[in-house]
Amino acid sequence: MHALVTGAGGFLGRYIVEALVARGEPVRGFARGEYPELAQLGVEMDRGDIRDPAAIAAACQGIDCVFHTAARPGIEMNGRLYDEANHQGTLNVIAGCRAAGVRRLVFTSSPSVVFAGADQCSIDESVPYDLEWLKSHRAYYSLSKALAEQAVLAAQGGALRTCALRPHLVWGPRDSHLIPRLIARARAGRLRRVGDGTNRVDMIYVENAAEAHLLAAAALDGETASAVGGKAYFLSQGEPVNCWQWIDQILALLDLPRVKRSMSLRSARRVGSACEATWRILGLRGEPPMTRFLAAQLATSHWFDISAARRDLGYQPRVSTAEGMQRLGKWLRRIQC
Repeated sequence: MHALVTGAGGFLGRYIVEALVARGEPVRGFARGEYPELAQLGVEMDRGDIRDPAAIAAACQGIDCVFHTAARPGIEMNGRLYDEANHQGTLNVIAGCRAAGVRRLVFTSSPSVVFAGADQCSIDESVPYDLEWLKSHRAYYSLSKALAEQAVLAAQGGALRTCALRPHLVWGPRDSHLIPRLIARARAGRLRRVGDGTNRVDMIYVENAAEAHLLAAAALDGETASAVGGKAYFLSQGEPVNCWQWIDQILALLDLPRVKRSMSLRSARRVGSACEATWRILGLRGEPPMTRFLAAQLATSHWFDISAARRDLGYQPRVSTAEGMQRLGKWLRRIQC
């Protein structure tokens, strides 16, 4: 399998690249920056932007399977940025796959594509999208990923086989987004519990998420292709945790105090609404400290039935949460995030 990994220099993308290299697969990476450490692994690196149709079309040439992980994350209030990178960028990938005769496309999606502000307990992939809720709450990342996921699943057919994976809260060593920002907020005294602190969430260790992508690619090839093609799959550790207890455990890895201050979901929503209005009216860049969508995510339960991934992909979280936390702690103490 000659694989292309978009977002190869990103957190999850790099782990997928390394897993492919470890299996002896030829890999081409597509990223905006330069990553000499990947080139040293023997990875052929293409530098380009996912928003450039010509660049991604060229990168797809001679490729058997595309792992599309590149995306713009976050909660900025400029929806155009997310649409261009996540939705239109994915349409560029699909077009590049078709033009180059790529046979398999594995898309990294998100469980938030079906989030609508309320508890989601042991839900499966039958839960529908609520694009209007995402749009009305300015959840531009999730909205753009939902539109992209729909496009990927609709592209199933003919020579191209597709599926979408929805890993939730990917974490582990080398994370440059979730864990470092959490720790920075805690050290600055800006971390507050939202809600009553009882909400349970799913998450997934990064190496398990990477392995699931390789399993999906294998499942799209051969006798299982018809069962997997055109479908989305939730991914997690398979054992939901109390959100705020888990955050306290992460902080404890660096001997930081647990989260003590809190605010109600209602208060957080009001703050989020005010922040959204301020950013929109003043045209501010970057992420507001709170949004209505973020408040709902922090205060509600969202955990998933991953039996479909176990059945169709053969997915099992090989790295336990306890082992993953040990690895994360060693990395954090080494870099002193």
